[in-house]
Amino acid sequence: MCLFPDTGVGKSSIVCRFVQDHFDHNISPTIGASFMTKTVPCGNELHKFLIWDTAGQERFHSLAPMYYRGSAAAVIVYDITKQVPLKDAREYAESIGAVVVETSAKNAINIEELFQGISRQIPPLDPHENGNSGSIKLGKPTSQAGRRCC
Repeated sequence: MCLFPDTGVGKSSIVCRFVQDHFDHNISPTIGASFMTKTVPCGNELHKFLIWDTAGQERFHSLAPMYYRGSAAAVIVYDITKQVPLKDAREYAESIGAVVVETSAKNAINIEELFQGISRQIPPLDPHENGNSGSIKLGKPTSQAGRRCC
């Protein structure tokens, strides 16, 4: 899962509130990206969130694809007091099949609900998909006849 895009909108505060149940009034801007994890119950299963909190500064935008490639979810965070009215956010979310959840990391409002909602919408992983049995085979690689270097 990846959080992006703008700077100073509360991405790190949301992650900190979710993972550590803490709000820091003097949180420093993220440089590059930070990574946190949290495991939460969802029905009869445990879901582990691997969260990339990306920097919002323009100079780091080119790095974002490196963090969200292969992600099962993305959270677009913005400050409702600036630029984008909530109505526009809802319309945009609807147009891309996303959900809008208004949160407050400072007041711990809808943080758990945000991540529980994500957890319910992500399909379970099939460990047998693409030939991956969920295990790693150790040992020497088998040689292929007729293959030579140079």
